[in-house]
Amino acid sequence: MTTTTAEADVRAVLDRLTQAWNDGDAAAYGRLFTEDADYITFFGLNMPGRAAIESGHRALFEGPLKGSKLTGNLGAETKVRFIRPDVAIAVVGGGSSLGGGETADAGRESTVGFALVEEDGEWLITAFQNTRVSDPRG
Repeated sequence: MTTTTAEADVRAVLDRLTQAWNDGDAAAYGRLFTEDADYITFFGLNMPGRAAIESGHRALFEGPLKGSKLTGNLGAETKVRFIRPDVAIAVVGGGSSLGGGETADAGRESTVGFALVEEDGEWLITAFQNTRVSDPRG
């Protein structure tokens, strides 16, 4: 697989992640992760494993994040780089709108880091880290 093809495949996983969130589909969201993935939320909680990621997002999509939408990046393209041909790191800016709008709500902008691995010809997320964007000066 060429790097160009692999990069397109990695970007497609991130697009499917956004689509699953925007559809409120916890099962589709969870399927994009490895069985042993680590999912670290913006407030530091780790959801270890695909089952916990799916279950946690089902509760969010049916509860406080029902109807929310991911709003894309913060003006920067997703950066994808390969550690090995079967391991990629992606960094993306984005946010969310609790009311389902096209732009991020104030205070809901993040930088998200992903580690993805290729397993049996399929790219999956094995680590996710969401960090809220804030001004360190207060």
